[in-house]
Amino acid sequence: MAKKENTIEFEQVVERGCGIDVHKKVIVATIKGKGLKETTKTFSGFTESIEEMRDWLIKEKITHAAMESTGVYWKPIYNILESDLDIILVNARHIKNVPGRKTDKKDSKWIAKLLLSGLLRGSFIPPKPIRELRDLTRYKRKIIGQISSEKNRIQKILEDANIKLSSVVSDMSGATATKIIDAMIGGEDNINELLKFRHGKMQATREELASSLKGYLTEHHKFMLQTIKESMIDKERIIEKLDKQIDVKLKENELELDAELLSTIPGVGKDGAAYILAETGNDMKQFPNEQHLASWAGMSPGNNESAGKKKVAEQHMVTFI
Repeated sequence: MAKKENTIEFEQVVERGCGIDVHKKVIVATIKGKGLKETTKTFSGFTESIEEMRDWLIKEKITHAAMESTGVYWKPIYNILESDLDIILVNARHIKNVPGRKTDKKDSKWIAKLLLSGLLRGSFIPPKPIRELRDLTRYKRKIIGQISSEKNRIQKILEDANIKLSSVVSDMSGATATKIIDAMIGGEDNINELLKFRHGKMQATREELASSLKGYLTEHHKFMLQTIKESMIDKERIIEKLDKQIDVKLKENELELDAELLSTIPGVGKDGAAYILAETGNDMKQFPNEQHLASWAGMSPGNNESAGKKKVAEQHMVTFI
């Protein structure tokens, strides 16, 4: 005799809902609820198909939707559905932790059942203006990181030419180092001429600076240095463009006062204020208290204690949407 499979019934708190399982090319949606016949349909990731799904959900009077997805494939669906449905994005690990089934936990039917039972907790997704600001600030950080990488490449090329400028200057991005490197790229190989860029506050002596500049800088080295410098200039222009657009977004969405208020925090400047608003938004209702916000931001240390002994806590990384 076949063993009966145990089933778990949950109280229904959502009348009509839809579970959506999102993949790169395929979207599977299941509707379920009072007065509805459970129906599953498959759509493609193209805009026309997603709009067809939206119209189907509206026709069936679906009020809530939940979707589980990895990567960024959920974003276009959310953008199209958010104005017509109460939609949440669910962490895949949270779905797996809900008891009731041992297999196929990621399918749309299971998501729909959990949604109707009120067992799903959505990830924090800020409103569209904040998401747009977040795109700008995150890209700006990427460009800043690329500039830092380019600065490291310059130093590696100078080391390859046995020029030890980094050993005698405190900042390779400072005025003195920049002028010396630009002069060498321009073809200046006379040490005495390069020493003219030394200023009185420099700790290294003229002799030490002269020794650091003696090397074998080839035409190839000069070409690489020039190309990297041009790349840095282009990236700095992009940052200027991003800064202007960030200011526009702050002004358009009446976030300037919030940014000014955040700037009064010691250690938080204009850029820091924009980064904070881009990640958390200006509506703190989604965070029950300041401890919850700190935990969400990854600022709360873990507590790993067993048998009265505290172990070294692992660093908890926060995944931002």
